[in-house]
This record gives sequence, structure tokens and C-alpha cells, in this order.
Amino acid sequence: MRFLRRRKRRACVVGLDGVPFHLLKRLADTSVMPRTAGIIAEGGLRQMRAALPPVSSVSWSSFMTGANPAEHGIFGFTDVAPDSYQLRFPTFGDLAVPTFWDRLGESGLRCTVINQPATYPARRMPGAIVSGFVALQLANSVWPAEHLPALERIGYRIDVDSQKARQDPDGLLDDLEATLETRRQAARYFWERERWGYFQVVVTGTDRLHHFLWSAVEQEDDPRHDRAMSYYRAVDGFIGELWDWFHKEQPAGQEGEGFVLLSDHGFTGVRQDVRLNAWLRESGYLHYAKDDPTSVADIAPGTRAFALDPGRIHVNVKGRFGRGCVEPEDARELRDEIAGRLLQLECDGERAIARVFTREEIFEGHKLDLAPDLVAISRNGFDLKGTTKGSEVCADTHFQGMHTWEDAFVWSRLPVPDEPEIADLAGGIVEWLCG
Repeated sequence: MRFLRRRKRRACVVGLDGVPFHLLKRLADTSVMPRTAGIIAEGGLRQMRAALPPVSSVSWSSFMTGANPAEHGIFGFTDVAPDSYQLRFPTFGDLAVPTFWDRLGESGLRCTVINQPATYPARRMPGAIVSGFVALQLANSVWPAEHLPALERIGYRIDVDSQKARQDPDGLLDDLEATLETRRQAARYFWERERWGYFQVVVTGTDRLHHFLWSAVEQEDDPRHDRAMSYYRAVDGFIGELWDWFHKEQPAGQEGEGFVLLSDHGFTGVRQDVRLNAWLRESGYLHYAKDDPTSVADIAPGTRAFALDPGRIHVNVKGRFGRGCVEPEDARELRDEIAGRLLQLECDGERAIARVFTREEIFEGHKLDLAPDLVAISRNGFDLKGTTKGSEVCADTHFQGMHTWEDAFVWSRLPVPDEPEIADLAGGIVEWLCG
């Protein structure tokens, strides 16, 4: 009987990758997203902080585990091998703690998760999963594999072609619309076929739109503004469909409870890239063994610090890295020196860095030894990069938009802290479903 009582409760989570709080409110207030406006009008919309650093792989991993990055072990889309300094791409298998979907499965609830970033390759879970960005091929993105033929029949798309988007903005908009339609069809398919207690789908096209066409979203006189708003109307329609499906199946008195909207980070316009490795080299902390380095694997002996995307700085400590030269007892003093100097970094006569966190300020867990020593947060408009290419610290960028830390959002009628962070949400969802 206890299991049957729990099964009466269900949850549906819709993720809008990279949608900032201020933009969602504006699109709702100006009737671009009327269905979403109707939902958030019931109360419960809050500004939310992303995980640090504010990228999808870290934030979504924090969401799906309810854990700090030093617990789940994901600190970015790339990581570095301590012995060789070769870059590697963490996968779903590198997640060091269970997801809350696993915990729900232990309580007898099945979960359906569609297009969750940082879940490639797909793995066994209590229900069904379709991996999201960065998924390399559909065949390894679906579990159980019995669902693969259905997704192939609808022409399911994992993501847009980001490389093509740089040269063909109108093609990007076409691609965004087509990809969203396959996401909608996949959601309908799993909604009807899976016996789920928890359902989640993430729209990543919003993030792609913002990176490449932020001006079209923000500026009414942009020639592609109407099409950008048309895409958001389609996203709103998808949210409305999911709300209607969910609302229809809720028991009396629970209408809308268990429905959650959220984003994994905010967004703003970008003016320049800030190449942290170029700054470290210019400041005398980093040296390369070759004239044209392709990655931090090309650092030379004597390098005291290096950077990885986005805004992560590692002190090259003896015993931690293969070519480490900084004595462990000197690491903290060097770290503090770099942090202080970094706050003075200017581009176009403006300070580019808003805050610099030490690892102890933001990370806690058994993976702390893998965490960066510093995480820098830029001022709006200055996008921090860990590339080793180019000698200019402040450089032009092909992107129009960049991530922000403090301007994500969450809408929920479930208990949410007054100043929520994305890792805070898992506990409330589990409590609602299993409490």
C-alpha cells in the first residue's frame, strides 16, 4: 500500500538550457511566452545561481545528483590528466555519485530523462534515458536500446550543428526549429510508453540561440529578431503541451504540483574573449615548450599555473601534477597572488574579472583534490577562455552571448530555498515523490 500511495505523485521537469531569469520574465510579460506566463503567474519563480564554474556539464551534474562538484567530480566539459596534462572529456561514467533518478529507482519509481547534458554514453537506469550534449552518436545515447528505432524513425536530433551555425545564422534557426520538433515528438513517445513517476526533458536550443544570435533575442531592430521570438513561441508551446499532459493526469488537489521549470545558468552579451593562459604567460606564471601550443600538454618546466575552460586556474603543484614545480607549502601564497593580480586584469580599459573564488570557498567533497585552485567569474561581456592559442589576452570572439552565474531561474511549487542554487533542487523533488 505504501508503494501505491507514492505512485500517486509524479513530477515533470522542463529544463531550458541557458535561459536567464530576466529574459524569461520579459518574454512572459510581453506575451511571447503566454503559456509560460500563465504558469509562473501562480507564483514560485525565483532567480537561481548555477554551479561553479557556470557551464552545463557542471550545473546539470549538480542538478541530477544534488551534489557539489567536489562530490560528483565534474568540473567542466574538459579535464586534464595529472601526469601528461592531456585534455580529456569526462563522461557520464565519470560521475562519482548516484543521480537522484537512481535514488528514485530504489523507491520503486521509474524515470524518463530526455536530452540531459553530461549523460553520454547512456547507462542503465530505472526507466529510460536519451543523452544530451555532448553526445557523439544516437546509438550510444539511448537506454534501453529498444527505444532507438522509434527515435530514428522520427529523425531525432541530439543537437544543432554548431559548426555550421557560425557561417549560416538562418540555417541555425531552421535547425533549431527542426531539432525542437523532434524533441517534442520524443517527449510524446516516452510520455505514452514509459510507466514513469519522474519525467524530464531539456531544451538545449535556447543555449545555442543565445551563443550565436544573442542580438536577435535582445534587440528588436535585429533582422532576425522575429524569428528568434518565433522560436521562443515554439518553446512556449512545448512547455504548454507538457503542462497540459501533466495537469490532466494529476490527482485532484495536486494540479501543477511536481511541475518544475529551470535553467542551468544565465546568459548575457559578450564583447571579448579573455584568454587566461595568455594572461598567465604574460604575467610570467606559464611557459610553453613549443611556439604554437595546442593544449596545456605543451607547457614547459617552470610553469607555475595554467588555466582550463571556463575560468579554472590550477597551480602546478609538485606531487599533484607530473611536471609540478610549486612546493605544496608555497601553493596557497602563489594562489592568492594570482587571484589578486587577476582582479586587476583589464580589457578596453575596464576590469574584466568580477570575483575570484578559492577552491575551499566553493568546493567540498572527496574529489576536492581534483578541483581547480581558483575559479574566476568575469564581468558581463568578458568571456573567460582556457585556450592556449593566441598571445593576445583580450581577443575578438565569434560568439554573441556568454554564460552567467547568478541569473539562472527556477519555477516550482515544491519547497525551494529563498536564494537557491541548482544543486538544491534534487532534494525537494525526491521528498515530493517519496516523502
